[in-house]
Amino acid sequence: MNVRDAAARSGLPPKTVRYYDDIGLVVPDRRGNGYRDYDNRAVQKLAFLKRARQLGFSIDDCRQLLSLYEDKERASADVKALAETHLDEIDRRLEELQHLRDTLKHLVHACRGDERPDCPILADLSGDK
Repeated sequence: MNVRDAAARSGLPPKTVRYYDDIGLVVPDRRGNGYRDYDNRAVQKLAFLKRARQLGFSIDDCRQLLSLYEDKERASADVKALAETHLDEIDRRLEELQHLRDTLKHLVHACRGDERPDCPILADLSGDK
């Protein structure tokens, strides 16, 4: 099937399908005219990548996950280790976002939001505390 059909079946935009081919994540067969020709297995991989990206895995992580997915001799511990590393990174980012939220919430509450020019938000951003 062509790029458009593979994209529709996998739930990805055609541009993303082409990109995954360009970077070697999913390499379809080529027709005699040079056009991409995706089979059902390639569409399954594209759907796999879509879900992995939705979960926030990087392209490099996706490459590793695809390799593990295709390796029937792999240990599930290898997959779990990769997922745990990603989960740790998500937790770290959540902590960072919570800190940012707390800081901004404090600054918003400290700002009177009136006609006066003094503003704790701008003072914090400029370093003039």
